[in-house]
Amino acid sequence: MSDTAQPSFEELQRELAATVARLEQGDVPVDEAIALWRRGEELYRLCVERLEAAELQIEELTAPERPA
Repeated sequence: MSDTAQPSFEELQRELAATVARLEQGDVPVDEAIALWRRGEELYRLCVERLEAAELQIEELTAPERPA
């Protein structure tokens, strides 16, 4: 899957927020709640991975250059 086919961090975050809101309503059947919980865990993990990757890029960009 190429980078352009992957959802953006903001899209993942919106889906995670919608998933949490759906679970918080409390009227979700048990099987659906379990599926939503699993999807929420996956979305959370993807968001954390994106943030960690961005943090590494920022560290690389702001690191002082070392002489050759």
